Amino acid sequence: MRKSSLSLLFAGALALAGSASAQDTQATAPASTPAPAAKSPLTQAGMDFTFLFDWYASKNFNDPDSKFNQLHNYDFRGNSNHISLGKMTVERGPAPIGFRLDVGFGETLNWNSSTERSPEGFRYFQQAYISIKPKSWHGVEVDVGKFNTSVGAEVIESNANYNYSRSLLFAWAAPYYHTGIRTTIPVGHFTGGFQVLQGWNSVYDNNSGKTFAFTGAYAWKKVTWNHAYLVGPEKSHTNDGLRHLYDTNVVFTPTDKVTGYVEVAYGQDNNIGGGSSKFGGVTGAIQYRPTGKTAFAARTGYFNDPAGFSTGTVQHINEVTLTADYKIQSWLLARGEFRNDWSNKPFFDQGHGTFGKIQPTLLIGFVAYFAPKK
Repeated sequence: MRKSSLSLLFAGALALAGSASAQDTQATAPASTPAPAAKSPLTQAGMDFTFLFDWYASKNFNDPDSKFNQLHNYDFRGNSNHISLGKMTVERGPAPIGFRLDVGFGETLNWNSSTERSPEGFRYFQQAYISIKPKSWHGVEVDVGKFNTSVGAEVIESNANYNYSRSLLFAWAAPYYHTGIRTTIPVGHFTGGFQVLQGWNSVYDNNSGKTFAFTGAYAWKKVTWNHAYLVGPEKSHTNDGLRHLYDTNVVFTPTDKVTGYVEVAYGQDNNIGGGSSKFGGVTGAIQYRPTGKTAFAARTGYFNDPAGFSTGTVQHINEVTLTADYKIQSWLLARGEFRNDWSNKPFFDQGHGTFGKIQPTLLIGFVAYFAPKK
């Protein structure tokens, strides 16, 4: 039944694209009407096409035996280089029905789906959903399918964040994506939402229960305050032991050149038969753009894992990250980054079978991004 539903989802998206293409082919301007301006090659038949390619090289000064940067997300490889993400996005705005499809490859999508129970091929579809937004609904939108999580201040695509690497909260406190139904309800300066989901990072649920999400955002001129609360059973083959997660972040833009955010997250995974595992922390970042081509960002964060639920070790971790951007071309971004993580436990692989409390890394990344001009 679930496979049939997902097949219908993709079939519906393709049908919409075909319908739009047919309509554009049939429409012809009268001879006396000036020819319309040529469309961007990234916008065709009412659909927008976006392309992204993300590559990085990293130096881990610990020289770990594992060759991995521990606790990092997407910049996993230490003393090596790798493709983090390559993808194509096809999107048609809901007027009243639209869709979005993100298809890609790379370590990012492999990691996001590493606990997924569905067939291997689903990991290549970062997002795949249909959107419904009739005019009579006064701005209310409903999305059905697979979509990125609403939790957190950072996103999966590195060029859309202040820093190349992701914060500890992004990596260890929140899910990456969901499958289900997502609603967006605007009311003045406030936008609320309610979601019914298959769980954390899953297309096929691992139990018979559902996860529910409540979201809200209030926007002032230079400040946006976001909230997300998730609750539901996440253990396999049982609906006992609910997992709760609350995340709130404030994004501020005091000037045209300065922007930043502060984020706090708290989670609790209830054990079967009593007790719970708690996790959470705080992070903050700021970015300064002196010119249209350059930017500098700093981030600091703290993550507490008192039961070892997220990282596998009872510990608390801090991180400091410094990032410099240079836009080589309008479509090509270069980033250099220094990051240091430190734990209260000898957690980090320092080579030759030894472990220490710090992990300094240096990274250079290149992100190519082609999108329609808005």
